[in-house]
Amino acid sequence: MLEMKVPSPGESITEVEIARWLVKTGDYVTKDQAVAEVDSDKATLELPAEASGIITLQAEEGEAVKVGQVVCLIDTTAVPTATAPTAPTVPTAPTAPTAPTATAPTAPTAPTAPIAPPTPAPTPSVDRVPSPAARKILAEREIPASTVVGTGKGGRITKDDALKASKPSMGTPTGGVRRETRAKMSMLRRKVAERLVSAKNETAMLTTFNEVDMTAIYQLRAEYKDVFKERHNVGLGFMSFFTLAVVRALKLFPDVNSMIDGQDKVTYDFCDISIAVSGPKGLMVPVIRNAENLSFRGVEAEVKRLATRARDGQITVDEMTGGTFTITNGGVFGSMLSTPIINPPQSGILGMHNIVDRPIVRNGQIVIAPVMYVALSYDHRIIDGRESVGFLVAVKEALENPVEILMNSNPKQALEL
Repeated sequence: MLEMKVPSPGESITEVEIARWLVKTGDYVTKDQAVAEVDSDKATLELPAEASGIITLQAEEGEAVKVGQVVCLIDTTAVPTATAPTAPTVPTAPTAPTAPTATAPTAPTAPTAPIAPPTPAPTPSVDRVPSPAARKILAEREIPASTVVGTGKGGRITKDDALKASKPSMGTPTGGVRRETRAKMSMLRRKVAERLVSAKNETAMLTTFNEVDMTAIYQLRAEYKDVFKERHNVGLGFMSFFTLAVVRALKLFPDVNSMIDGQDKVTYDFCDISIAVSGPKGLMVPVIRNAENLSFRGVEAEVKRLATRARDGQITVDEMTGGTFTITNGGVFGSMLSTPIINPPQSGILGMHNIVDRPIVRNGQIVIAPVMYVALSYDHRIIDGRESVGFLVAVKEALENPVEILMNSNPKQALEL
């Protein structure tokens, strides 16, 4: 009998949660078959069978288990049960028809007297006496005890009964369905919530805004996106422009590429850019390593690879660990403007938003241009206003002049065409 234990998903993770069993006790599983999905506080991972055999589950869905704990047993001596083929049916010789037999008429039976229904046993009276705590709640809300159904012993009204009866009215019911569901949040979602609250409470977060005229990027994509796709088998999107603009701005303003560690400020000479991706289990933030060394093609290929792995549930903890700065794109969902929350322990996050045709002034003339609002949230404990505003202006400059600033005035060479 093989004992399957929870493997370590990554450094510092000591506990995971059984999100969903993909098999049930008694099933025959094959080696490397996914038998469960487990949630850590960073990702959802599949648990593959370590051998073939009959599986017996040792943990329930939603149960938190320690790394190294046995979660199922596999009987490796068992063999898959195959359904035996049924033998072919041998046709039998036809039988001679039998002569019909006459049936003697049955004498009519006397009608039976109706049976009186049994007398129901008397229902014991319900004691609607509220508990002291329930009595106080009902009195405060002026709710008669006679209108409350008690679920306690002997029909006694409990505190929970009183609280349920005193929920605020939502107006006169109109006959529609009014139900609510309750489901436990996954470990990943709970960890994301904890980190977001921690970021709000433990950092001096501030947000600065700007707008970007996307005309130049639109023109570049219109001219080169087809040949770029054909040459590199990946689309020329906005993320490569924003990532390379951020890398340039981080070099100009290294404080934004820094973190607080106790009483120290740690500044990095590399740019590991986290990109927020919406996955089936919630927000994932995989990391583009050493983005300063990547071209447009390299960034787009890595964004595609990480986004696909995150959405397919194949992303690993290592691929989401670290990161020195984050880019999030709420524009894909239609967001016009937002204040993104810092991804701790990082000190800055850039929010992209939707692109809308807006009137702007260009060369003294009012023109219509595709404009995106951008937002930089930063930790004011380590980044001053000059650095934050200068950083965002540097991003804006690079996006509005990509040929000169990001492509060294040679788009074909920069796009490797």
